[in-house]
Amino acid sequence: MTKENTGKQAVIEVLNKARASEIAAVLQYMSQHYALDDADYGQVAANVKLIAIDEMRHAEMLAERIHELEGTPTSEPDMKAKKGQKIAEAMSQDVGLEEGAIADYNAFAEICRQNNDRISQKLCEQLMEEEQLHLNYFQNVRDHIKELGNAYLAQIAGGPADAGAPAAGFVASQAKPAV
Repeated sequence: MTKENTGKQAVIEVLNKARASEIAAVLQYMSQHYALDDADYGQVAANVKLIAIDEMRHAEMLAERIHELEGTPTSEPDMKAKKGQKIAEAMSQDVGLEEGAIADYNAFAEICRQNNDRISQKLCEQLMEEEQLHLNYFQNVRDHIKELGNAYLAQIAGGPADAGAPAAGFVASQAKPAV
């Protein structure tokens, strides 16, 4: 195998690792979306659904790049979804998932750079920035629950879990209008 092929295979391998994590995140966040909706935390459920949609988009972007590199995108998650979580447990887990994703994308971007694949490197950097937005949201909710407890939970209870137009995703819903 030539050095170029070895480098390409290394990139495909890390992109598939990222894709497996994104698929797992989709499954986890959609499970949480339904549980949070059932627990009457509508706005949080809606945002978790939008984040799941972002993760679906990430998985697809990774698959497209893997395909461009003549690899086979994985369709297997790297973990099973944990079901039946209360909101505090879910937010704490999600913080960990997003922190892990950011660390992984940082390492994966470096592997892509070392293998002279600037396109895959930029993709990893873009996804890392979007994961940071997810992390910020999950940290805020988790920290409010820790600091304010039942008062915060009572404030956020109720309301619809409808996320509106689902194709937008969380990142798109946070975009600032052009001036």
